[in-house]
This record gives sequence, structure tokens and C-alpha cells, in this order.
Amino acid sequence: MYIYLNGQIVHRDEARISPFDHGFLYGMGLFETFRTYEGHPFLVGDHLDRLSRSLQDMKIHCSLPESKVVGIVKDLLEQNGWEDAYCRLNISGGPGEIGLPSSPYEDPTIILFQKPLPDKGSASKEGVFLSLARNTPETGERLKSHHYLNNLAGKREVGPSPGKEGIFLTEEGWICEGVTSNLFWMKDDVLYTPAVGTGLLNGITRRFVMALAEKEGIRVREGYYKKEALLEADEIFFTNSVQEVVPVHQMGETMYPGAEGRWTVQLQREYAACTSTLTRISELS
Repeated sequence: MYIYLNGQIVHRDEARISPFDHGFLYGMGLFETFRTYEGHPFLVGDHLDRLSRSLQDMKIHCSLPESKVVGIVKDLLEQNGWEDAYCRLNISGGPGEIGLPSSPYEDPTIILFQKPLPDKGSASKEGVFLSLARNTPETGERLKSHHYLNNLAGKREVGPSPGKEGIFLTEEGWICEGVTSNLFWMKDDVLYTPAVGTGLLNGITRRFVMALAEKEGIRVREGYYKKEALLEADEIFFTNSVQEVVPVHQMGETMYPGAEGRWTVQLQREYAACTSTLTRISELS
């Protein structure tokens, strides 16, 4: 596998970063994951817009034009011999002195790597409520940062099965999100999802699915909901940039339509129709 590291494409075995990189020492870093479809990086513009805003919040000075990132993605696809791939773009504060600086980071470490897409496995998942609560964001809004211990602990609680996804509740008991996903459910032809104020990551795929639903004439409601709302739902699904729209067939003893859910199937179909063309959600209209 070949990766991009600070201006060069190198084999993964040759990649090196400083042990004094603040992404390693203090978690001072951000990342975006997205997919390519037939060589096209789906919604890459929205991913880069979010990354740029987050870099400003973390005072990491880094300019990555969309055209440059798309060029790197295509060069890596060619080197690795893929068209459809998982992509992860990481930017950390870069090497620095020991201690917590107050000044901006001027020498970031930039890494972009790809890997083959995982086998989709089962067509639906089981949702599992976690006993571990979702932690609160480190800043005013959750960033897609290197601070990922809460997610790792949640994954360890639910176990290694790819057919299960853990669901975080907040300390107050509000439904928040999955370990690696956002969460949606249908009830009486209305699409529900937790509000950003619960501390969830406002995923690009989350935003795209909401826009897609509204385009299809489906009413969308964001808010604060207890777990009973899920147990009474007509359909449930998870979303993320790699697995797309993943239906849920079971929550505890409660069964759901899963991959046969009418609304879920419709959104999956409309989602698939956009993956090889869109660069931004705004292009949907």
C-alpha cells in the first residue's frame, strides 16, 4: 500500500513521523474519512470544508485546496491499483516541544492513505445500547479529532462482531449516535435523528441523508429523544461515509424490517445514484 506523507507518495513501510508530533503526544489532530466510487471522491468538498473549519478551531495552519486533495487521491488510486477505496486524510499539529503550546501550529503533518473497502457482510445490523455514556465534546462542537478513546471503549463494550453497532446515550439519557455512525429512525413517515446538541459528530453522510430525505419529500425532525423512541420506531438505520445507509433489524427483543424497510430501501437507492458524481451536498438540488 502506498500513502501520501507531507508532499510525497511513499510505501507504507517507509513512512515515518516524529515521536514529538503533537498528534501523537496530545491528540492534536483531525481526520476525515470518505470513499471513492469509480475513482470519484464522493462529497470530498464537504469533508474538506469541515476539516478546514476544524483546523481553524485547533489553530493548525494548513491549506489544502480541493484540487490538490483530489489529485493526491487519484495518484494514490493509480499507485495502489484501485478505483473504489476507503480514504482517510489525517492532519496533526506536527512536531513540537514537550508541553501544551498556546501559539498556532505552523508545521503540520499531513497523511492521506487508502485501503480496499471491507466486505459489506450482513445486509443489516443489530443495535445495542451501550452502558458507557457519550462524552462531551472537547470544544463547543464535536470535531472529528484524534480524541477517540470514548469510541474505542464503546466498541470494546459491544464486542468485535461486525453485525452489531453500539449506540451511545448521553449522561442525561438522550440518544446520541453510534460508535462509528450517526443514527436515524422512521416513525409514521417522519425521519428522526438526534440533535447536534447531544454532542454527536455532525457527519457528512448524516447531513447528506437529511438533504436527500427532504428532496424526496420526507419530513425530517432533529431533537432530543429517549431510547424508547427507538424501540417504538418503524425503521432504524445507521449512516457513515464508508458503510453508507445501514439498516437495523433488531434492538434487544424488538425486531424491525431491516433491509426490507420501505424508507430505508428508498434512501439507499437514491444515495447510490449520487455516489459517482457529487462533490458537495449542495449539488443535490
